[in-house]
Amino acid sequence: MSTEHELPKTVYARYPRHGRTARELAEKLGMHPRTAQRWTCAPREVFLARADEKRAAVKRLLLQGMTMTAIADELEGSVGTVHCYVKEARQAG
Repeated sequence: MSTEHELPKTVYARYPRHGRTARELAEKLGMHPRTAQRWTCAPREVFLARADEKRAAVKRLLLQGMTMTAIADELEGSVGTVHCYVKEARQAG
């Protein structure tokens, strides 16, 4: 049931960066970098799904005996992120 005070959710179109950073796009288009980032980032649901996939991959590769550095190289991420995912997995049990 809607009330007169409810506003419709804003839907943002997502634009490809074509290999550019948000800052580079912002400078080219004359806008604030945060605006460019908002317009080009993946929707939250997509971002969270990708993070869950990475967590599962880290777990799988760790069980295969790979080092954190090797996992980071394999997933094209940072060792710090891999370390955080491993720590989360160990705390979860």
